[in-house]
Amino acid sequence: MGKYFGTDGVRGRANEDLTLDMSIHIGQYLGWYYSKQKHARILIGKDTRLSGDMFELGLAAGASSMGAQVYLLGVCPTPSVSYLIQKERFDCGIMVSASHNPYYDNGIKIFNHKGEKMEEEILLAIEEYMDGNSELPLATGDKIGEFINWEDGLEIYMSWLKETVNVDLTGMKIAVDLANGSATSTAVETLDALGATVEAINNSPNGININKKCGSTHPESLQRLMKENDYDIGLAFDGDADRLIAVNSDGQLINGDYILYLESRYLKSVNRLNKNMCVTTVMANLGLYKALDANKIDYIKTAVGDKYVYEEMQKNDYYIGGEQSGHIIFYEFEKTGDGLFTALQVLKVMKETGKTLQELCEGLFIYPQLLENVIVKDKEKALQDEKLLELIKKVEDRLGDEGRILVRPSGTEPMVRVMVEAKTDALCAKYVGRVVDYIKKHDV
Repeated sequence: MGKYFGTDGVRGRANEDLTLDMSIHIGQYLGWYYSKQKHARILIGKDTRLSGDMFELGLAAGASSMGAQVYLLGVCPTPSVSYLIQKERFDCGIMVSASHNPYYDNGIKIFNHKGEKMEEEILLAIEEYMDGNSELPLATGDKIGEFINWEDGLEIYMSWLKETVNVDLTGMKIAVDLANGSATSTAVETLDALGATVEAINNSPNGININKKCGSTHPESLQRLMKENDYDIGLAFDGDADRLIAVNSDGQLINGDYILYLESRYLKSVNRLNKNMCVTTVMANLGLYKALDANKIDYIKTAVGDKYVYEEMQKNDYYIGGEQSGHIIFYEFEKTGDGLFTALQVLKVMKETGKTLQELCEGLFIYPQLLENVIVKDKEKALQDEKLLELIKKVEDRLGDEGRILVRPSGTEPMVRVMVEAKTDALCAKYVGRVVDYIKKHDV
């Protein structure tokens, strides 16, 4: 990771950690880099947060000042940017979003011409320019670029969704929580066009209510709605609509682990689970691995982050992978997580099997899980402490095959994350407490 760009772009409080000046410089570098031989074509999308307009126009102004033709997609899901870059052959694309963060945060995520996260070397070069360590010539005369409001982009994306999944949802009653975010631009229209009866909540963005007690990170309102009414499924998206958490008719949350399980089983049943493999991160629940074992489905564990899941899928041509958070990648079709595409795939499985979500998730027991973060002076040094490693080994031995412990450093903060899965909440609390107490007491 660089100075500004983390694993998921630049992110921070608008006009504090992430400024308009930074967005202009990012736009300028990309405009210059891709306009060396011709007017570059750059696509920009955004979610609904208040600062989105400011950063969108800052990026566009920077890029056009270097010669780029900038296409403004407006409010859209992050995955629509990735798809449209490939479909319409843009040189690169930018999404202005802080995903599931509060409205006062924002972020800038950059995709290359393949719709994948931008290469590290280009991000580092952008950082050099942002810090004033390099100079670039501005475009002049007829080489200056322009903005184009691209109203057709989302229609192209939604048409592709409907053609690719191609499921008749007639007769299905669906409740959706749009998180007052990007999904407001596509979800209801797409589901309705496929024949579903749809009721939406949290679908009135005002710039400051994105993710506010709603969406995939706060699905309580959707759970209540499911319990009180007769819906087949509930769908909760995050702010930029690249994640999905489902809710069954009993109001139970169906997270990414459940979705990976039911999709892997379905793909295997129709002979489309390439290499019989499901890609997870190390944070997937122990229950998922036991359920995949029972169904004779192989799995692999990556580091935490959709970036690492995608890299593993790309390297080995695996078709299904994702995270507990609901960030699911169908590599056969897309290069990033897509909440609406995932929803359509789940709905397709329900339709083709005639089963409810409850029935599709049978055979998967989710072990209780407890995660606690501990602030430390040096996270790498802490995880090399011999007595801490001995304690972790003792907990592993006690848990045996009916639980696990995972102790890892935070990717962005000076802290260690301690996670235990076991048969009961009490056991989780017991063993997490032992490890956390040791770290605090010895200040490792």
